[in-house]
Amino acid sequence: MEPLAIVDVRARSVIAPLRRPIRTASGSIDASPLLLLDVLTEQGITGSAYLFAYSPIVLPSLRSLVGGLAPLLRGQRVVPLARQQQLERQFRLLGLQGLLGMVVSTLDMALWDALGKAAGQPVARLLGGEPQPVRAYDSWGLVDPVLDAAALEHSVQQGFRGIKIKLGGGDLAHDLATVREVRRIVGDAVALMVDYNQSLDPGEAIRRIRALEPFALEWVEEPVAAEDLQGHAQVRARSPIPIQTGENWWFPRDAERALSVHACDRMMPDLMKIGGITGWLSVIGLARAASMPVSSHLFIEASAHVLAVTPTCDWLEFMDFGSPVLEAPCSLEQGCVTARGPGLGIAWNEAAVERYLVD
Repeated sequence: MEPLAIVDVRARSVIAPLRRPIRTASGSIDASPLLLLDVLTEQGITGSAYLFAYSPIVLPSLRSLVGGLAPLLRGQRVVPLARQQQLERQFRLLGLQGLLGMVVSTLDMALWDALGKAAGQPVARLLGGEPQPVRAYDSWGLVDPVLDAAALEHSVQQGFRGIKIKLGGGDLAHDLATVREVRRIVGDAVALMVDYNQSLDPGEAIRRIRALEPFALEWVEEPVAAEDLQGHAQVRARSPIPIQTGENWWFPRDAERALSVHACDRMMPDLMKIGGITGWLSVIGLARAASMPVSSHLFIEASAHVLAVTPTCDWLEFMDFGSPVLEAPCSLEQGCVTARGPGLGIAWNEAAVERYLVD
């Protein structure tokens, strides 16, 4: 088959409902602002991926960025590494971070989706592996153990092998009471993770983590500011619980910086920030060399493919942003998610897209 060539890149903004609001120490996310990105090719194949914008405020800027990038990509071949290198050169002085980095990473995912669809194969197979079950944990925000008890029990009944809750919305006594009760609800056989969403300084993080040791936590996530790699290293050196970070690393060099200062015990790159699938492939080489477990952050559909070829694969985070606009949402089977194809298994439910579309 002749190489795919890009005709155009299209972006649409939607605000989709969430199955439950996500409450964090920084505020609440009540709906999901998504940018749906499509790469159209001369061969009639469309590669698709979505971007989670965190706030509806930035959706117009993201669409504008896609519109600005489109002329640079028209006529170019669908070769993910070459297109990423092209954009790295184009924006060398600006750098690939922030909104631009999010768009470039999502574009990479859409290019891989197009290649998979052209081949009639799941992306995991193009990467040299096979779709396989990856254990999943249900990702929660701040919880009220009384009001959320039935829903937490339902997560366990669905088969999730782990539950993650966010902390940092109160003092240490509040954290201890919350974790104690959630552990009682989910039982000892279910892994329990906590995420501080960067809300502590290193000294306070160490104090709280030591107090949480009796609850057999799988990890403590981002206890201090994501960019504070030395702070993470200080916490890790004195923590009795594994430290997890990585969702705010920008492209593989951020991962290398974090590993070079021993900032974490486990890593969870975000496909939208790490450089898409192409960036992920670079990072898992670093992780393999360091024997470091790798989990995903968001983006269930694409993450199932890259985790399937990650030698130190750990957990898939099940935070379901895309389902309301997908024809065939990802499902949980025996506590696991398995990659689907062709491509990334992404096809838009156009009626739902129209319903949730915003200017």
